[in-house]
Amino acid sequence: MLLKGKRALVTGSTSGIGLAVARALHAEGAAVILNGLGNEDEIAQLQVELAADFNGANLLDPSAIETMMTEIGAIDILVNNAGMQYVSPVEDFPTDKWDAIMALNLSAPFHTTRLAVPAMKEKGWGRIINTASAHSLTASPFKSAYNASKHGIAGFTKTIALELAQTGVTANCISPGYVWTPLIEGQIPDTMAARGLSRDEVINDVLLAKQPTKKFVQPDEIGALAVFLCREEAGNVTGANWSIDGGWTAG
Repeated sequence: MLLKGKRALVTGSTSGIGLAVARALHAEGAAVILNGLGNEDEIAQLQVELAADFNGANLLDPSAIETMMTEIGAIDILVNNAGMQYVSPVEDFPTDKWDAIMALNLSAPFHTTRLAVPAMKEKGWGRIINTASAHSLTASPFKSAYNASKHGIAGFTKTIALELAQTGVTANCISPGYVWTPLIEGQIPDTMAARGLSRDEVINDVLLAKQPTKKFVQPDEIGALAVFLCREEAGNVTGANWSIDGGWTAG
């Protein structure tokens, strides 16, 4: 097992992309700490499945993040995956939604990273993986906060990669296109309302229209890429933004 003896925190890991990453890391021997929202019984089942600990810290609250990082102790792998989305024209964009998206998508990774890095540097080994998005490289209308936060996380990742370049700690982004997850499913009604489209039109003409493969990215494909970035052979891969978007950003 490639990651035996390593401890990994994956935020937003009770469903979707984060859960797929947690499963992939667990399959390679990592001891996983889950974080996220969901039904208590379902989370308990995931803990059994993955032999995982769970910390339900509210990542919108910096003090809760500090408490979580103290409680879980030193980690070797940090996957900042938790995120949220809201779709609205900028003139109507609720300020509380903007603030929440920035807090979860951009500020929370800053707080987890700053608190995880000292122990990684002391060990001389660490992996920081940030779930960005194709929207870290390009933009779509009505998603001002999400686009801004994902462009921000890409820049943050590059910065910490440079800062940590000689420490044995790497930092990279994974930038998926559209993945069939609760996050994507949840934004379909808002997009329908914002653009005056049917559900099928949103799926075929808005979402998959951007991906030349005409296929949703699968969560386990992202998990496999995360595992690669944790391998010893990826020790010189840092500061990169890995697109896994069906060719969306190739054009």
